[in-house]
Amino acid sequence: MIRFACTRVLRHAEDRIGFLILAAALALFAVQPAFAHGFKIGELEIGHPWARMTPAGAKVGGGYLTVHNEGKDADTLVSATAEVAGKVEIHEMAVKDGIMTMRPLPDGVAVPAGAEVKLAPGGYHLMLLDLKQPLKEGESFKGTLTFAKAGTVNVEFKIEGMAGPKGAQPEAHDAHSAHTLPMPAN
Repeated sequence: MIRFACTRVLRHAEDRIGFLILAAALALFAVQPAFAHGFKIGELEIGHPWARMTPAGAKVGGGYLTVHNEGKDADTLVSATAEVAGKVEIHEMAVKDGIMTMRPLPDGVAVPAGAEVKLAPGGYHLMLLDLKQPLKEGESFKGTLTFAKAGTVNVEFKIEGMAGPKGAQPEAHDAHSAHTLPMPAN
């Protein structure tokens, strides 16, 4: 009788533990999309597209993301669109002779095979021109990225505060470390 009672208690405890483990696993998978903010096209992975909030009346903004090329062939980000902007250009910021410069890159940004390229403040970025509305923290907007080989992928940009995404690396504000590939000398 005692053995039967202990067996029932253990079985009941195992059922509760199993249920709790299952519930925790389901909760983790249900929450994952809230944390995951990446997109994929072919061998290219696009990580966390975001834009910095803008003040009312601003006509320009910046778009940022990471592109990781898992393939054996290089590709190039050649253009982008954003539903909040009349036009999007790919730009580069660099320091030359102690002076910060920004220029459009009409040929886009190369993404070498097996490499990662960051579009981040102070380096490569998407220039959102002719904004149709202010970019408000906590909102998001749709856009596209077009690559020379992989084609076009739909993405969603999350609008972050002035400090950028939570957990952003502090060195992202340094013009020389905002990218993983060396920028060409002018």
